[in-house]
Amino acid sequence: MPKPRKRLGGAAGPDNKGPAGKQTKTKNPAGALAAMGNSSPEKTSASKNCGKNLSSYWLMKSEPESRLEKGVDVKFSIEDLKAEPKQTACWDGVRNYQARNFLRAMKLEQEAFFYHSNCKEPGIAGLVKIVKEAYPDHTQFEKNSPYYDPSSKEDNPKWSMVDVQFVRMMKRYITLAELKTHYQAHKTTGGPLKDMALFTRQRLSVQPLTPEEFYFILSLEEKEPS
Repeated sequence: MPKPRKRLGGAAGPDNKGPAGKQTKTKNPAGALAAMGNSSPEKTSASKNCGKNLSSYWLMKSEPESRLEKGVDVKFSIEDLKAEPKQTACWDGVRNYQARNFLRAMKLEQEAFFYHSNCKEPGIAGLVKIVKEAYPDHTQFEKNSPYYDPSSKEDNPKWSMVDVQFVRMMKRYITLAELKTHYQAHKTTGGPLKDMALFTRQRLSVQPLTPEEFYFILSLEEKEPS
């Protein structure tokens, strides 16, 4: 498993500002340190958030632009992932219970959109797949890490991460602004993005997608931006 760490910040701020969800420099996926107790573990189980049938598709946020958190650059773009050995890295740094539970619900080979957050133009940059299911996030025990959690114990770790592998770039960058246009239209028409978590639970750095949402977004690659 690649040593590069990637951080994902667990709770992301609004996507046009504020930490996003994954950072990788250590390598950490995304961008923002999540507030450590946004939700209690009991009330935010993945099953409650995904329904009885857990999601098979995901959206994972990471910050593509340099930003220091406790002296550590949390930047991690899809280009950084491509440059890793075997184009694989761990998605660490999630510090939000709901986002963590989504990580724990992920299964091998499931696909996720790699979303660039907390940058000039947020949006979906590419596709990744899950190549290692949830296991303890090492950064929770590292005192020099921005994601250190002194309340987490090695015999009962609070935080988990998965390993992701680059699949491909999107044929074109799908911006947040474009997705929002479809979301607003679909709220009226009942289209696929009407309940998309990117807008209804926008602070989450790891989000489930329905098959309808996933394939609608893929279809946008073949179209000119609206």
